[in-house]
Amino acid sequence: MQVTGLNTATAPIKAILFDKDGTLLDYHRSWAPINERSAAHASQGDTALEARLLALGGLDIATGRYRSGSLLAAGNAAEIAAAWIAAGSPFEAATLTRELDGIFCAGVAAVVPVTDLAAYFRRLRARRLILGIASNASEAEIHSTLARFECSGLIDFVAGYDSGYGVKPEPGMLAAFAASISLAPVSIAMVGDNWHDLEMGRRGGAGLRVGVLTGTGSRADLTPHADVCLDSICELETALFD
Repeated sequence: MQVTGLNTATAPIKAILFDKDGTLLDYHRSWAPINERSAAHASQGDTALEARLLALGGLDIATGRYRSGSLLAAGNAAEIAAAWIAAGSPFEAATLTRELDGIFCAGVAAVVPVTDLAAYFRRLRARRLILGIASNASEAEIHSTLARFECSGLIDFVAGYDSGYGVKPEPGMLAAFAASISLAPVSIAMVGDNWHDLEMGRRGGAGLRVGVLTGTGSRADLTPHADVCLDSICELETALFD
C-alpha cells in the first residue's frame, strides 16, 4: 500500500494510531460541558475558584473555546488534578484524579463523534489497515467510548495515560502499538489534533504525522509539526489513497 499525494511518508502506511478527543470526537461539542462539571466538582461550590480552574485548564473566556495544547485539551486526569489542587482545589491528588476520571467516563454518554465511527473504522479495516487509539484519557474511558459507538471489535490496540506506556508527548504509546502489531513505527501514521500527538509521532518515528482541525489545534498550530493538516479524519482516506 503506497501513500499517494503525501510524499513525506517514508514507507507504506500499514497502521493508523488515532488520538481520541478532538480527533475521533469533536472536542468543543463534547468536552466543554464535561470540563465545566469537572471544575465545579473540584471547586466544591466556590464559583470564583471554578472560573480560575477553567482558565488554568485553558478556557479562553472571550471565545468560550479551549486553547491548543492546554491542560484540559491535552492533559490527563492526574495532571489536571495536580494543577487544580495547586490552584486551591480542596482535594488530595489521588482522590481528585479518581473522581475526575469518573466524571470523564460518565461524560462519554453525551460526546459527539466527528463521523460515524463504526462505519469509518470498517472502511479502513477493509483496506487492511491496523487501527489503534492512544489518548491521555484513561483506558477505561477509551473503552467506554468504543462501546458506546459499537467500535470495540474494530480497534486492535488501546492505550490510555494509565496503561503503563507513559503519556504524550513521550513515544511509549506509539512504541507499544508498533510492538503489539509487529510493525516498524515508520509504517504507522499518527493522527491527532494537538502538538502532543504529533510530537509523540515524531519522537516515536512514525512514518506520517497527520493533524486534524476538529479539536483545539489550529492549522497554524499544527502545520509546523505535521506532514499534512486535514479538516477532519474524514479526509484521511482521500489523502492516503487518492
